[in-house]
Amino acid sequence: MRWPNLSLSLRDSLLTICVGAVGAALAWALSVPVYMLLGPVVAVSLSSLAGLPTIIDSRLRDACFVVIGLAVGAGFDTDALDAMLRWPLAFMFMAVIIWLIMVICRAMLVRFFGFDARSALLASAPGHLSFVIAMASNTGSDVARISITQSVRLLALTLVVPFVAVAMGVELSGNIAPQGEPVALVQLFIMIVLAIMVGLLFQRVSVPAPLLLGAMVVSAIGHLTDLAPGVMPQWIILPAYLVLGSLIGTRFSGVTPARFAGGLGAGVAITLVAVGLAGLGALPVAWALNMPLAHVLVAFAPGGLETMIAMGAVLGVIPGFVAACHIARLLVLSVLLPWMLGRR
Repeated sequence: MRWPNLSLSLRDSLLTICVGAVGAALAWALSVPVYMLLGPVVAVSLSSLAGLPTIIDSRLRDACFVVIGLAVGAGFDTDALDAMLRWPLAFMFMAVIIWLIMVICRAMLVRFFGFDARSALLASAPGHLSFVIAMASNTGSDVARISITQSVRLLALTLVVPFVAVAMGVELSGNIAPQGEPVALVQLFIMIVLAIMVGLLFQRVSVPAPLLLGAMVVSAIGHLTDLAPGVMPQWIILPAYLVLGSLIGTRFSGVTPARFAGGLGAGVAITLVAVGLAGLGALPVAWALNMPLAHVLVAFAPGGLETMIAMGAVLGVIPGFVAACHIARLLVLSVLLPWMLGRR
């Protein structure tokens, strides 16, 4: 009984990826930074708003996360381990920034966009979308409006961060695929199997993005111990970016242009506030950790966890730093959001 739905899912997934591939080709022709990610994001988002049934099959999504996790983990070295001792400073600044974002954005959405106080707070949350939507459903808030506003934030951050990085002097043209000797096929196969096993274990204990983080752990251990030297080959990492970009675009599947336009202003407004505050918080952290400001900004930008980790890999951020900061953001939100809702 499941085969018709399975075939439909695969067919629509293939169509979505083809749309994403066209977007990637156009972005490459226009010299857009991180074209393999941003091109599909724009092309699939526009197709979704035009009414095309866009979807990424869960198995393709999971395979994409495993590949990206392995690619990010391949950059671990002893310098990354030394830097971990100084990361708690970043987490403290991030907690303060998250609170400020929610307070300011809530007031702005209520005053200028007609949100009620509860829906405004949920729409202001800088991340943890599934948690936010679950809480919105349980509290009787405007789920559709919150979801569209949050999706606009994620789309805007995905598109803006690479251009901000370029403006800060980061060279992205040669970083889409890792450079160096590719990892041997036997070791690659073993790492993929182990990554899936660790990812499933992480899933059982409710770790965010379990397959991606499981793959990061496996790859990091393999490279630190020199058991699996080399970088992820281009033939596997480039399609992973294509799938990820297409996946982001599917957030607008089923959303009418009118509904999107209704949430566009609110989404852009909270994005500007979030990016501005994240930038202010990134300044002292970058100075204290002796890291490039663009790298810390990616770690602080309230975008999707998987997307920002992939972006960090392209930017050459210390592997694990972006992931650690974004996981910390989710943990802070898990505590802060219910507390602030309870005080309404």
